[in-house]
Order: sequence, then C-alpha cells, then structure tokens
Amino acid sequence: MEERATFGGGCFWGVEEHFRTTEGVIRTEAGYMGGHLDNPTYREVCTDQTGHAEVVQIVYDPNSISYKILLDHFFTVHNPTQLNRQGPDVGTQYRSVIFYHSPEQKLTAENTIRDLDASGKFKSKIVTAVEEASTFYPAEEYHQKYLFKRGLESCGI
Repeated sequence: MEERATFGGGCFWGVEEHFRTTEGVIRTEAGYMGGHLDNPTYREVCTDQTGHAEVVQIVYDPNSISYKILLDHFFTVHNPTQLNRQGPDVGTQYRSVIFYHSPEQKLTAENTIRDLDASGKFKSKIVTAVEEASTFYPAEEYHQKYLFKRGLESCGI
C-alpha cells in the first residue's frame, strides 16, 4: 500500500533530501504545485508569477511511517513561521505549504499546526498554508535528488 504527501518548505532540494532518506518513504520527487500555469518550468516558477510552490511529492508506506510523523519531519526541515521565504530564498514559490490528498490529511495537518502553535515551540505563529492538492508537475531532471547527486546533505541554509 502506498500513499502520497506533498510539502513545500522553501527550496525543494533540501526538503527532498531529508525525506528521501526517511525510513518508510518509498520515493520522492521535486516539482511544482498550486499554480495556474500548466507544465511550468523552473525558470517560469522562479518569476514568482505562476502561483506554484516548489514542492516535494512523497510516496510512502503508511504501515511503516504515518502521515503525522511525516508532518513532524516537515516542521523540522524548514521554518514554518517565515511567509513566502526560506533563508535567502524569497517569493511565493518558496512558501510553506501542505497540500493534502485526503480529508484525513487535511485534518491531521490543521491539528498539527494548531498543536505546534499552542506548544510555543516557535517564537512566531506558523504561517504554513494547508491547501487541497492539485496537479503535480515534476521539476526538470537536474533538480531530482539534486543534493544527493552532489554529495551534499543540505542547501547550507
């Protein structure tokens, strides 16, 4: 059995590398979601005019890892309190967003954000959007497993 999770947390290279190496994750793919242009290119998304976010689509085995644990990982690999940016990357394409694939994922994401806000773990309010998944467009091949191919573990952010 396989399920999908789709997260946007800034540059997709680091997010993909983190999830690529997470136990229970079957495969990852960098791409774009949430915009209004069909088949966007990286260059188009970088104009901040297509509405897409850089995302990682994760295929995972729910018998090995839960969606909640994936969410917990997501909130450790980026700063969910920064609006439309991560580190030096600025623009709506770098927004913090969870694209849900089922009503259960939506509820789990909303509850996780509520609980994290209430916990005081972050100094500021979480700005992560929770949106229904739309068409996923894979990024160009050179973006796939980008850090792994270069022997890096993070984007240095």
